[in-house]
Amino acid sequence: MEENNSITPKIRLRELDFLRGIAIILVIFRHQPVIDFLQTMGWIGVDLFFVLSGFLVSGLLFREYQKFGSIKPGLFLIRRGFKIYPIFYLTAILYIIPRILLHKFNPLHAFYDLIFVQNYAMGWGYLYAASWSLAVEEHFYFLLAFLLWLLFNKKLIDFKKTQGFSLFEKIIVSVLVVILVLRIISNYYYPDDTIRHITMTHLRIDSLLFGVLIAYWYNFKQQQLFSFYRNNQLLLLLAFLMLLFTPFLDQMDSFFVRTIGFTMLYLSFGIILIHFLVNKNINKQINRIFSTAVVNFVSKIGFCSYSIYVIHSFIITYDSFFKIENRYLAFAEVFVLSIISGFVMTYLIEKYFLNFRDRFFPNRTF
Repeated sequence: MEENNSITPKIRLRELDFLRGIAIILVIFRHQPVIDFLQTMGWIGVDLFFVLSGFLVSGLLFREYQKFGSIKPGLFLIRRGFKIYPIFYLTAILYIIPRILLHKFNPLHAFYDLIFVQNYAMGWGYLYAASWSLAVEEHFYFLLAFLLWLLFNKKLIDFKKTQGFSLFEKIIVSVLVVILVLRIISNYYYPDDTIRHITMTHLRIDSLLFGVLIAYWYNFKQQQLFSFYRNNQLLLLLAFLMLLFTPFLDQMDSFFVRTIGFTMLYLSFGIILIHFLVNKNINKQINRIFSTAVVNFVSKIGFCSYSIYVIHSFIITYDSFFKIENRYLAFAEVFVLSIISGFVMTYLIEKYFLNFRDRFFPNRTF
């Protein structure tokens, strides 16, 4: 996407790919231990993914509405399917075959994964634990398409009115508050159901919805958003302050993290996302901090992050057969193999299906 005040479908924003790259690297640190505090905080990579996904995916539908005055939810879901399903199901075969050969395969549990209900049926995924977040995203896609179909096509809200606090903003903010309350109630009354408190869609979808709210501001109230952020420069400092607990508190052990902590995370990542959108010099700044070569590499990782996400657990599981004792060498091997595998999957498999998608189900906003 190009570096201007609008996100176009064909050109990517390098800086957002950089954030995605940071997210997947955090996830790998979580699942392949090497440095203790990075393992403790690595789980926040998923929350960063959620905010970015909510922003980018809803932005597609907002721009479609701006161009046509309506959306085609079926086309949106088909295009999402070509992005998600081929990599997911082809990779699932890699996870299933060893389980069958080792006589450890549970067809019912695998079925939960394959229809994206594992986060309610089991908590973590069965084929690989991290697939619970893919279930949350799938539920989000369908709910978002239905919600915006009602609002756009049935004209329940006039999105051309951008003054004041709109009904759409009130709806999203109200849902965010309700989800926080549900998290508190669920964690309080069912303290032993820790995993589901982390994975169930109705307790975690608020991170995605906050991304939707930012996309709404960006597409319908961009001047107000930019002006507000520039007039409140301490917001970025607040974002980093709200992240300070993450190297010390694990979501599995902390009531605070599983309730208010998740809210603080999406607020922090949302502010950081807005900073990246507002700041015209963000690429130069991150180049100075990390070097151009590092930013380019991390951005490439971000571009391939979905494939890396679905394959890295397989690499970790079967890399353990080599029994490398040195944790740094073990991490390096997992990291390199995950990145290479993700790159190959993205540029060969995903690209093939996306080209087919764009040929037969073209984006309306092109």
